[in-house]
Amino acid sequence: MKFVSLSILASIISQAAAFAPSPAFTSSRGLSTTELYADASIQFVKGLAEQVVPDIKLTRARDGSSGTATFRFKNPNVFDASTANEGEVTGMFLIDDEGELTTTDVNAKFINGKPEAIESMVVLKTAEEWDRFMRFMDRYGEANGLAFNKGK
Repeated sequence: MKFVSLSILASIISQAAAFAPSPAFTSSRGLSTTELYADASIQFVKGLAEQVVPDIKLTRARDGSSGTATFRFKNPNVFDASTANEGEVTGMFLIDDEGELTTTDVNAKFINGKPEAIESMVVLKTAEEWDRFMRFMDRYGEANGLAFNKGK
């Protein structure tokens, strides 16, 4: 296994949590959550929404002042031959109706010379950045059938 790093960011944080798949559910207005938050997407190439739902692990400082979100995509569609002409990976873009969160901490995992996974980290330096990220995750999670599971 080999990781190729586009950039490296580090932080020391405690208190872990994660997002994991959950059963789909419907809003109080009868709309499916996909209809409510269809615009929440993750992109590695601008304009090309990633179809693979990642495993996401969250950490947050005990005082709530900072945190990290680590994303792991197994066989993302950005590696597909059909998307090769769309452009190069320049970062990870979390896009919703509020705007965009961006990180360039993107690592591709290769096995036997073939890309297998992407890992990316978003560093959240303030409580406001954490809150904004969680709003994105609420939208993205509801659109993709994810639920928040608090760590021990």
